[in-house]
Amino acid sequence: MNPINRDRLVEHFCQLIKIDSETGFEKEIAEALAEQLGELGFTVHKLPVPEQYTNGFNIYARLEGTLADSVVMSCHMDTVTPGKGIEPIIEDGIIRSKGNTILGGDDKSGIAAIMEAVRCIQAENLEHKTLEIAFTVHEEGGLHGSEHFDMSFIKSDKAIVLDTGGPIGSIVNAAPGQQKIDAKIIGRPAHAGLAPEEGISAIGVAADAITQMNLLRIDSETTANIGIVEGGNATNIVMPELNIIAEARSLNNDKLAKQVQHMIDTFQAAADKHGATVEIESTRAYDGFVIADDHPHIEQVKASFSAIGAEPITKATGGGSDANNFNKLGLTTVNISTGMSKVHTTEEFIAIDDMVKVTEFVQHYLTH
Repeated sequence: MNPINRDRLVEHFCQLIKIDSETGFEKEIAEALAEQLGELGFTVHKLPVPEQYTNGFNIYARLEGTLADSVVMSCHMDTVTPGKGIEPIIEDGIIRSKGNTILGGDDKSGIAAIMEAVRCIQAENLEHKTLEIAFTVHEEGGLHGSEHFDMSFIKSDKAIVLDTGGPIGSIVNAAPGQQKIDAKIIGRPAHAGLAPEEGISAIGVAADAITQMNLLRIDSETTANIGIVEGGNATNIVMPELNIIAEARSLNNDKLAKQVQHMIDTFQAAADKHGATVEIESTRAYDGFVIADDHPHIEQVKASFSAIGAEPITKATGGGSDANNFNKLGLTTVNISTGMSKVHTTEEFIAIDDMVKVTEFVQHYLTH
């Protein structure tokens, strides 16, 4: 295998993270990547996404190979905040931000790895599989880019998302589905000093419900959390209304449905008990997936990790990624680590050695 051009990889990564691309504002990075993929010989398509999600677009790109096999490789182009004016600092083989922003290794480390692997393959004129690229917008804000990805372009039956942390060789083959629960409890106002008994306290109803509710770690596959509570006007008014935003997640769709129903029923029972009403909106954010450890796609990914000296390990995660939506859309998709660390914080960093290693993985996978 052609050795990875370490300096070129780092230079391209730093170039990408200096392009501001907070969720919803991906146009500049999408235009830059569409142009760069075209220069590498890809056929590039700019795929529209509803305007409410982005000023940019999803990218589908295809590089025909001479080997019989094909694969989709996918990363998201957006970053969380604060992601404007990122200044990378490189010391002792580690790339980090200046400390006032995130770094953007999530997920530009994956983009840089794929594109450097392609450059190396082309420099050596190596035979390779057909590579389909799916670069998405608005992943961080709820996986909306992949949700709206035009799958009619995709011809392969398998995909690799490069968008998780942990040691190189980590393969996420199970991730939970997530349900969002928005509950509005409507009580009755009254003067808290003169006639509190005439009121129905929305916060009292909520407290009763929450103490009866199974929350946080439910079992090895399932979690639930109340994340946002908003309400109240003044201390001398019995609280008339309260909004609660909660979520439930599970690797098992039946367990997820059961947990969500439990939460809804508990809110309703508390409202009925106190003479309040509750309005509940329950929406599916994304579906879960579980792929067997011995699935041929995973065996192939493991083989390439082993070949470059990285120990392959499959694992479940508690978070969602574009892999959730691609699996739901019928594309067998795993999510692999690029070595990104402390993501979504201003302490985010990535080791150059890990970036080189994941690039070696991509090169090996595409050429074997």
